[in-house]
Amino acid sequence: MRLATVFHLGVKELRGLMRDPALIAFIIYAFTVAVYVEAKAVPETLRNAPIAIADEDDSPLSRRIADAFAAPYFKAPVMIAPRDADARLDKGIDTFALDIPPNFQSDLINGKSPSVQVNVDATRMTQAFSGSGYVQSIVTSEVNSFLAAGNATRPANADLVLRARFNPELNQGWFGSVMHVIDSVTMLSIILSGTALIRERERGTLEHLLVMPVKPSEIMAAKVISMGLVVFGATWLSLAFVVQGLLKVPIEGSVALFMAGAVLHLLATTAMGIALAILAGSMPQFGLLLMLVLMPLEILSGATTPRESMPSAIQTIMLAAPNTHFIAMAQAILYRGAGLSVVWPQFLWLAGISTALFTFSLRRFQQSLR
Repeated sequence: MRLATVFHLGVKELRGLMRDPALIAFIIYAFTVAVYVEAKAVPETLRNAPIAIADEDDSPLSRRIADAFAAPYFKAPVMIAPRDADARLDKGIDTFALDIPPNFQSDLINGKSPSVQVNVDATRMTQAFSGSGYVQSIVTSEVNSFLAAGNATRPANADLVLRARFNPELNQGWFGSVMHVIDSVTMLSIILSGTALIRERERGTLEHLLVMPVKPSEIMAAKVISMGLVVFGATWLSLAFVVQGLLKVPIEGSVALFMAGAVLHLLATTAMGIALAILAGSMPQFGLLLMLVLMPLEILSGATTPRESMPSAIQTIMLAAPNTHFIAMAQAILYRGAGLSVVWPQFLWLAGISTALFTFSLRRFQQSLR
């Protein structure tokens, strides 16, 4: 393989990309606007949920519970009569309606178990799903604190203190922004390398290259390196200016070590894009094939849910996917500040998978040219 030939072919690929404004706009959007939106509009985060409270007890404990519902999770509670709760929920004014019964505080002090009713507007699915747990936790915490204060002479058996190592405020936007950058690396590298090959076929320039003194390995290497370089640069700029600069997300570990792992991951995913483009043959088929490949890769690799919660068979199968190890490596480095002594197994996995995918894609590319 001649490096000069690979360099000139790579420059040709970059020029072809620059003449495609749709792809350029998509790259910019994926690493800027989409990252910001993912951080600021995470749907699992409860924020400014409207709540109404019917306080039929009007005791110090009931007022204490009402005061516990505060920003940023809830709006200031609206005190209502019990008969108004259903009408406000039907009109969509409130998502939660909390009804504290009469004699609630006195029944607790006397050892009884009074019930607090929580009505939830389930049509607001996201707030209803996560907010019910918030309401239960707040009421339980205030009741336990009130009862503990009344038994101050009794020593506590244990005192649990929670400290979050990364993201002490448990802000899901910090997690969402970084993970979106990682997902964009996988998505864009597959798309760019695949479209680069299909573009050559549709325009007929691939046949022009074959009559020149150019090897198939040089053609594929140029596409892999040039498209990987574009995604590599976009990833670094997104981490530096969007994640750390605009969103103020702290990065615990070495960005340089993360980018080194990204190089191995890009080698695997760009080769995967070449293989998918060979299998598809046309741009519409390539787009449909991407839907079947990208969704399982992103969902089952640990980016959306922990791999430990998946069936053992799925965990074993997904070990063959490069982004499974890339996500584990990225989370360890960027979130927990891990060094090479911790993430070297992921580097070895990525190196092996990258070599296997590149070799497989090169053979398929050579066979398609014959």
